[in-house]
Amino acid sequence: MKTAAMTHLDGPSVPRRDRFAACIIRNPVSSVLPRGESDRQRSYHKRQKSLTNGSSRGLQIRSTFIGRGLNVQPLRARRRCRYLCSQTRARTSNTKSRQIESFAALPPGSVSPAKRQIKEVKETKATINCVTFPLPGEGPEQQLLKPDEWSYCDYFWADKKDPQGATSLPGFEVLLQKQLKGKQMQKEMSEFIHERTKIEEEYAKNLSKLSLSPLAAQEEGTLGEAWTQLKKSLHDEAEVHLKFANKLHTEVEKPLLTFRGDHFKKDLKKYDHHMADLRKQLASRFASVEKARKALADRQKDLEVKTQQLEVKLSNKTEEDIKKARRKSTQAGDDLMRCVDLYNQTQSKWFEEMVTASMELEKLEVERIEWIQQHLRQYTTLRHETDMFNQSTVEPVDQLLQNVDPSKDRELWVKENKTGEVRPVDMDI
Repeated sequence: MKTAAMTHLDGPSVPRRDRFAACIIRNPVSSVLPRGESDRQRSYHKRQKSLTNGSSRGLQIRSTFIGRGLNVQPLRARRRCRYLCSQTRARTSNTKSRQIESFAALPPGSVSPAKRQIKEVKETKATINCVTFPLPGEGPEQQLLKPDEWSYCDYFWADKKDPQGATSLPGFEVLLQKQLKGKQMQKEMSEFIHERTKIEEEYAKNLSKLSLSPLAAQEEGTLGEAWTQLKKSLHDEAEVHLKFANKLHTEVEKPLLTFRGDHFKKDLKKYDHHMADLRKQLASRFASVEKARKALADRQKDLEVKTQQLEVKLSNKTEEDIKKARRKSTQAGDDLMRCVDLYNQTQSKWFEEMVTASMELEKLEVERIEWIQQHLRQYTTLRHETDMFNQSTVEPVDQLLQNVDPSKDRELWVKENKTGEVRPVDMDI
């Protein structure tokens, strides 16, 4: 049966600092005393109540502690209650990381908030080759850095899978291979123009040689003049093609060959080494995160095991082990968060360098294409000029051919080669 003091303590007016004492009062003293001493204790309580005019609440607290062998006054009892409550609250507080510490107070087998958060991260994000990406359909939709431009900085974040099943190729390596391929294409274009130049030179040499041929040199009349002009036009055309070959070499072939010399490949290697170092740092940070994550899981498991041992057997050593395990688990959680912060910082740095480097490679590619376009246009210009000069060498031939007159040629030839104008007549008898 509850006393008046007990009823008073059960009411809503009991301060929080006295709730621990009230819990002690609610437990009958006889339940913690050896059998046979309950009557003596109850008679002792009655004598104390009859001899004391103090409050029933103070008497009850005092008698309870005296019955348990503690010679303390009610004020000291309340102070001890406050101390024990503060100690209880201190066990579940963590000034560094409430998120990592909260799992320690949970019963074994339950999922802590830290575990739930890690699980949610795994469900919404995926780490591929040490780079963290959001899963499709998870999180806010990402916007392109340079919309409608098909910029390098928007489409080469993931690694490219090798069709032959070898190691994957980072997106930046794909961009570097594009630059090296462009350099090779530029070199091959220069070789093509070089072959074209050699053909022009050989063609000019053969035309000049053919123009000196004595074939049909005895042709006479207006046709002979046209023929002579035609052979002369071959010589003029040979000069035009020789000039065309020289201009091809100086204005097209050589610029294509010397554009971005050997230093260009050295610059690309610097880009490659810089980005590779950042990826290595990122991989190292990710390995540290995984190591810290495993360490935290081990500490959590160790703490759960010790908590289960405490439920089975209560001892001071087990409590000390739990405190140590809790401290180690908290430290492991702090280490994990520190490793994640370092990983995110390294990934942010790699992201910034990736954007800068990819846009620089994009600029270099635009310059290469524009340079080649400019010199291929120069080729077509020279080709048109060559055609115009060739046309000019043919025009005199056209004019002479238009003036060819068979009758005049016959007249000239007859005048030069006639043998007599008197025709033969019949013989007389």
